[in-house]
Amino acid sequence: MTMRVLVLGAGATGGFYGGHLMMAGENVTFLVRPKRHAQLMENGLVVISPQGKITLPVQAVTRVNKPFDLVLLSCKAYDLDAAIETIRPAVGPDTRILPLLNGMNHLEKLDAAFGAERVMGGLCHLTITMDADGTIRHLHAFNRLTFGARHLVQAPVAEALAQAYAKCPITVVNSPDIVHEMWEKFYFLATLAGSTTLMRAPIGAILKAPDGLAFITGLLDECTRVATAAGHPPSAERDAESRYHLTMQDSTLSASMMRDIEKGGPTEGEHIVGDLLRRGRELGLELPLLTLSATHLRAYEARRTGS
Repeated sequence: MTMRVLVLGAGATGGFYGGHLMMAGENVTFLVRPKRHAQLMENGLVVISPQGKITLPVQAVTRVNKPFDLVLLSCKAYDLDAAIETIRPAVGPDTRILPLLNGMNHLEKLDAAFGAERVMGGLCHLTITMDADGTIRHLHAFNRLTFGARHLVQAPVAEALAQAYAKCPITVVNSPDIVHEMWEKFYFLATLAGSTTLMRAPIGAILKAPDGLAFITGLLDECTRVATAAGHPPSAERDAESRYHLTMQDSTLSASMMRDIEKGGPTEGEHIVGDLLRRGRELGLELPLLTLSATHLRAYEARRTGS
């Protein structure tokens, strides 16, 4: 039996994962804005990937009025409040919601809006972008989708989703401890975003500064302390992986948040760096470098919005 899946948006991430669910035989509908609807009706969903090109005719709507089995949510954190209201008509008694947002704070908001029994956990590792004409470009062969049930009642949908994606060229993990998996990305991303936005440079350039290594490792240590105090200490493997990526000489790695700032756009700074700082302070931790990074992002937003 196929699932009736609603994907909010058909941008890079939503289009990629929603398109592959279509290829797996699921009944997928994209809920999109009028401009994107027109693109999809004219050109279909187009994904160019190292695994090949996908061109599919799609079901796309600009509003919904009936419940779905699963809602896939891949919006930016600063659009979450609007997204909640947009998907509300699609959420029925048996609907499950899979958010693929960074950070943790969105779980609290979605739980409050729809009930924790409906909200699964998820995250993805994917290098992807979308052209102005709507073409989605998957830039690197590696991609990993991790999700899981936060409550036992969600387990059947998580298993059905894993079976569907098993038919696709995607590395899929149906995690028995999805909240911990999300924390392991959270503390790493806060370090990456906090450092590259504050210094306005990729990791390799920061490391060329005399005190760059000390700054990055110091910030990483602070973020690790928050995760550990919150009950989610990174595994030895994840700690080694994080330190490798954040101390690699000549690395071009930077957070998309840095690129958002360079474009003068909104960021997920409060949702990532600010939220980790809030959690750490509530746990009684002193976090000077994380405070500096969060203050910088807050000052940027104040200047950008004129508030």
